[in-house]
Amino acid sequence: MRAKTEEQQLERLLRQDPSGARAYLYQTPPQPLLRTVRRLSRADRARAFRLLNEAEALPLFVGLDASEQTDLITDLPSSSRAHLFDGLEPDDRARLLDQLPATVSAPLLAGLEETDRAATLGLTAYPARSTGRVMSPEVVSVRNDQSASSALAHVREHGSTAETVYMLPVLGQDDRVVGVVSLRRLLFTEPDTPLHEVMSAHAITVSVDQDPEEAARVVRAARLIAAPVVDSGGRLAGVLTVDDAMRILADAEEEDVARSAGSIPLRRSYRATPVFELVRSRIGWLLVLIVAATLTVNVLDFFEETLAQAVTLALFVPLLIGTGGNAGAQSATTVVRAMAVGDVEDRDVPRVVAREVGAGAVLGVILAAVAVVPAALFADFGIAVVVCVSLVVICVLATFVGSVTPLVARRIGVDPAVVSAPLISTLVDASGLIIYFLVARAVLGLS
Repeated sequence: MRAKTEEQQLERLLRQDPSGARAYLYQTPPQPLLRTVRRLSRADRARAFRLLNEAEALPLFVGLDASEQTDLITDLPSSSRAHLFDGLEPDDRARLLDQLPATVSAPLLAGLEETDRAATLGLTAYPARSTGRVMSPEVVSVRNDQSASSALAHVREHGSTAETVYMLPVLGQDDRVVGVVSLRRLLFTEPDTPLHEVMSAHAITVSVDQDPEEAARVVRAARLIAAPVVDSGGRLAGVLTVDDAMRILADAEEEDVARSAGSIPLRRSYRATPVFELVRSRIGWLLVLIVAATLTVNVLDFFEETLAQAVTLALFVPLLIGTGGNAGAQSATTVVRAMAVGDVEDRDVPRVVAREVGAGAVLGVILAAVAVVPAALFADFGIAVVVCVSLVVICVLATFVGSVTPLVARRIGVDPAVVSAPLISTLVDASGLIIYFLVARAVLGLS
């Protein structure tokens, strides 16, 4: 409630009392201010930034997501754009350039100093889905034939512009990474000691061509401050820091969660997202699903005579298709999450499917045991047997489909999260009804 009050207060000041809004912006601590500004509408956010001086605006701008930065850059005057763009790190500039129109990005690039422009354009030369595109080229390295004192002097001279100095790549011949050394280790090493004696020779590196999510998981799994990024020849190209890795993983998780629910990630504050964009993020999958749902209608039409002979069967249709859809969605979500964190590889398909099918069978038996008494009371024992048998088979089928679909999707080069839970639910609904009516025909002797 407090955050909402602060937001409303700032909105009122921005529209009615600019001087009061300016005082509010300068008096509010950075993190609370960032949260409040992110919740503003696009127009109010631009008004707020126009009231800030360059020194105050830049840290706030850096804290925004790329989509929010894009909106703001587009809405601000040219002079303010240039300052904010120039204040970003090269990897952040490259990410922003991907979303800006050429009419806006070209003047911004032209206004950069030559070294900054070269560093930014160097990153944009890498493929969009590569670690080279998201790494920082601003890295300070040392050589394996240097002494500890010489390396420290080198860091003092060149480290002010580096992304991080806590992890230092150690280079050998032809600028190949032969190890890493921490700044802490250097500080407590005898000055004349050669670096090849104190460096970690088994350095964990990532490739410029590697998928950013894979590289980020390497950084997280190894608990690194940063990982050197190398080209195909093992030569140093840049560095992937832990904060960039965590941002990549957070973005990937947000995307997976959205796609598993059949929508597109917003990439900006919910309250600042226009209604039209909310609709656009969801309508695609809903149109696909409404077409897929016709399968269920066709199944009901095909078994119309069976339903006419035992109308009571219709009472349990929502129970069965709801259970099957939920079981399939749970399985798919679990497998997609395991794939995202690297717990499941392509070679694990048989084991994953066996585990999920086993879990589905156990779940089906438990649900059938719970459902048998209510089903017998509402209908009769024959219907209860049909419902219980169908529950077991549907749960097994749902977990099978839910586990196989993401694995197959990745094998054929499709994002597993795109094969979302709603689509799996729809497919399981139709096949579950077929199972239900076939079991009813067999148990009750219907035609």
